[in-house]
Amino acid sequence: MASVSADDVRDVINVSSAEVPDVKVLKMLKRAEVALELETGNEIDYSSCTDAEKEVITVLAAIYAVCYLTGGSAVGLSFSVGDQNVSVLGKAPPLDVLQAELSRMLDRIREPTVEMT
Repeated sequence: MASVSADDVRDVINVSSAEVPDVKVLKMLKRAEVALELETGNEIDYSSCTDAEKEVITVLAAIYAVCYLTGGSAVGLSFSVGDQNVSVLGKAPPLDVLQAELSRMLDRIREPTVEMT
């Protein structure tokens, strides 16, 4: 099983713990976990999850972190980004790239699994 860490989230958008402290990231991870549970109907734990769930939670929490850094907002899977602080987000991937990646992963994770007989 995989585990999502605060550093995993910060690595996606290339920021430090000084810019987004652990306490904030852990709240974002919990929100991302709940959003994924609502999307899939499955019980999920970000500290013990599948690799696919880890990726979705990590990217969703990273989007929440971008919203936090820019003064934007995020509710579930809806996001608005405020004025971007270029000095903080200069190395981060564009938000639309993260959103497209998240959407693609959610589509895949929602697909019913086919069992081999």
